[in-house]
Amino acid sequence: MDLNKLSDKDYNEYVKKKAAPSPLAKNLAWAFSVGGGICVAGQALLDFYRSRGLDEAMAGTAVSVTLIALTALLTGLGVFDRIAKRAGAGTLVPITGFANAVAAPAMEFKHEGFITGTSAKIFTVAGPVLTFGISASVVYGVILWLTRVL
Repeated sequence: MDLNKLSDKDYNEYVKKKAAPSPLAKNLAWAFSVGGGICVAGQALLDFYRSRGLDEAMAGTAVSVTLIALTALLTGLGVFDRIAKRAGAGTLVPITGFANAVAAPAMEFKHEGFITGTSAKIFTVAGPVLTFGISASVVYGVILWLTRVL
């Protein structure tokens, strides 16, 4: 069977026959558990840093730095990818998901060298997110400013 010659409808039917059904409840439970675990770890870190005398803002910064560093380390060791494979969207808690999106391409292309590999490819996943996120925030900020001025 030549898949390139199938119509879109026939191809979709072929894929439905071949695709294994996803265990939705199990996937949801894993995503919820891992995502919730990351959030609980973040809260525990916040409480820890506050108990050490940091104010709320500094403790929040310390939590962010810690979660980013741990995610980058676990990505480099290949552990984060194994967790993400099982937990799916549960690992997309914004700060850990972003750290993984930066660290993973850097690790993947390190064999091409520091400049042409790691440095050039580090933002291949996160770059569009940053670009469109920053652009959207500027547009929304201008709209907000205009509504308050007018």
